[in-house]
Amino acid sequence: MQRKILEIFNTLTHGVYVIGVSDQTRVNGFTASWVMQASFNPLLVVLSINAAHTSYALLEQSGVFTINVLAKNQIEIAQHFGRPATVEKLNSVRWTKKKTGAPIIYDAISYLECEVSHHYPSGDHVLVVGQVIDGAILNPAVEPMNYRETGEMDGSIALFPQRF
Repeated sequence: MQRKILEIFNTLTHGVYVIGVSDQTRVNGFTASWVMQASFNPLLVVLSINAAHTSYALLEQSGVFTINVLAKNQIEIAQHFGRPATVEKLNSVRWTKKKTGAPIIYDAISYLECEVSHHYPSGDHVLVVGQVIDGAILNPAVEPMNYRETGEMDGSIALFPQRF
């Protein structure tokens, strides 16, 4: 039954992103797929993150984050940023800081810089609403990666309940 639930949820379409966080002294990035636009005016996005995730503490402290959109051929980057925060993940990629100080990955398709507006507890995750304050397309000629294309890279099948 768990596999059936995974297969059903894999029909939901969402991209794959590296979320950059920084508290001005420490930086990190992590792979995420639960990101969506929430409003046009103001321009808001929602990120879902496990509150126990190391990067959530950085996000809470700084109140800023970036969304770096990955391309179809960047599965290695998605896997790299899916590792535990004990690894210096940003050492092996080219990145920069702009308005928020959160990491922007040069090889991403595009990025959004966000300031946190709200937090909402949501089951085993927290929904973080961010107001977009800047962004750019860095590599316009490539297609974004879809979460389904990552297979079982993140081991999420173990997190699904046995039944609905």
